[in-house]
Amino acid sequence: MKKMIFVFLTLSSTYIHAQQSDSSAYFFKKGMDEKAAGTYLLANRSFDKAISINPAFAEAYIQNGLVNKEMHRTDAVKKNFVKALQLQPENKMLMQELMHLYFNYRQFNESIDLAVKCSDCTNANRILGISYYHQEDFAQSTKYLGKYLMQKQDDAEAQYIMARSYLDMEDYKKALPYFQKATSLNGSKPLWNYELGLLYYTLYDYKSSVAAFDKAATLGYAATSDFTENLGYSCLYAGEFNRGEELLLNIWKKKPGNKNILRDMAEIFYRQNQFENSLKYCQQLMEIDPKDAKALYQAGLNFIKKGSKDRGQQMCDNAIAMDPSLENLRRKKEMPAGM
Repeated sequence: MKKMIFVFLTLSSTYIHAQQSDSSAYFFKKGMDEKAAGTYLLANRSFDKAISINPAFAEAYIQNGLVNKEMHRTDAVKKNFVKALQLQPENKMLMQELMHLYFNYRQFNESIDLAVKCSDCTNANRILGISYYHQEDFAQSTKYLGKYLMQKQDDAEAQYIMARSYLDMEDYKKALPYFQKATSLNGSKPLWNYELGLLYYTLYDYKSSVAAFDKAATLGYAATSDFTENLGYSCLYAGEFNRGEELLLNIWKKKPGNKNILRDMAEIFYRQNQFENSLKYCQQLMEIDPKDAKALYQAGLNFIKKGSKDRGQQMCDNAIAMDPSLENLRRKKEMPAGM
């Protein structure tokens, strides 16, 4: 009798499982038909039903993810693909889909893990390079973006991230061609052009710096005090004296207690052999503070350059008497630091 009960229970279990399998397959087929007809919401419901009957139905998760993708329901896409990948851990289609989803969700650890496992997936090197950049691992970022850009040079964002990686590593010369390429591919980014202007300035290419700043402004970059100062200094070094002077004086008028702009202008004009202009700002500094030894020393250098050597030397001597630390500058024939 016990043996008969056991056989009955076994047969019942097998029958129920078969019924469930048939039901799950029925709803899966129904979902596939609805998907083919473009009725994605109905297909989603049918795949949900198939999964509720058979939670290990990997293909149902995959198809459910795909119809949710058509409906732009990315959370549901990710949920279904994660479950499917657990059931089919070697499925490269799922790896690629999830790699991009994690990347778009800025879940960079997860996107890196999948890109490493699926190194031959589309854009794996791109995702690795940009993900590592956001994790501030710039060496790895340049490694993978370098591989990607060898095959896909017209990707403006990848070029920009490559430039930023080198910039953050303070390798400015390597950053420059990638900034140039990025801005040539996508000329509508004001920030990219502003950063390119700063890079040109750092590399002493002031004419190019002015051009990049001007383009950034044309594209809508905000004319903040920092932006105006950087443009003004670039103009002075590039020989656009009137424009640079006007820009910097407009900044100085907003904060007249700050003498740094006046000192910088005196120094830049001196370096550009604009001695009268340099003297003008030295005089202004000494009017603010008659004991400004650095301004007096700078004025003396200007007179020496203009040919009034005795007068200039006397001014430098008087400045050194006020501030003995300036004596070292005379020995080295330098200007005062922080002028």
